Amino acid sequence: MASPHRAFVLRHTRLQQVPSLEEVRLHLAEEVLPLWRDVQVETGDDDSPPPYWAFAWGGGLAIGRYLRDHPETVAGKRVFDFAAGSGICAIAALTAGAAHAVCADIDPFATAAIKLNAAALGAAGKHVSIVRHDVLDDDPPDADVILAGDCWYAEGLAERVRPWLLRAHAVGIEVLAGDPGRRYTPTDDFTEVGSYLVRTTTELEDQDRKQAWVYRLKAGLTA
Repeated sequence: MASPHRAFVLRHTRLQQVPSLEEVRLHLAEEVLPLWRDVQVETGDDDSPPPYWAFAWGGGLAIGRYLRDHPETVAGKRVFDFAAGSGICAIAALTAGAAHAVCADIDPFATAAIKLNAAALGAAGKHVSIVRHDVLDDDPPDADVILAGDCWYAEGLAERVRPWLLRAHAVGIEVLAGDPGRRYTPTDDFTEVGSYLVRTTTELEDQDRKQAWVYRLKAGLTA
């Protein structure tokens, strides 16, 4: 039986090139508020989260641009895309030569979108797997690189993400974060490695072009 989440994503998005990252194609929507309402109707839940999976966010776009410029960061490596949404970071990593990518997201619509976006990648998309539970209480993943795109938008989430990333960093996993200046980003923990002007949408941001940064965690930090 076909997944209702897959059918929903196909009805409400269109496969297209990603602005600022044209080598990547994703199933994307045009308007966030009508889609969000449709999710609430589909699930019968007025508290359903926004459809993060249907848009290319600034932090993910910045990571994708960075990996395009520095493919050696992920080439031949195992990548873990945290709070993956559409899977943009994972797909950009595979496009840059990553050996395998795990996408972690708790939203079943995100799971469906990631599967569709991986399929659009062709043969490389077969190297995508999905974890659909809250990983922040887990041990660090079995990965070489963690990509965290745009995960500092809420205070509660930011407080949980930081120690998890630090634990991963402590066992030798490289951590790259992409962020367009969100309020709760712990910038003191990071070293900037890239800055990009990316095309977003005023559906999501206050302007259609936004500066976004890519960071590495500094050495010697503790959770």
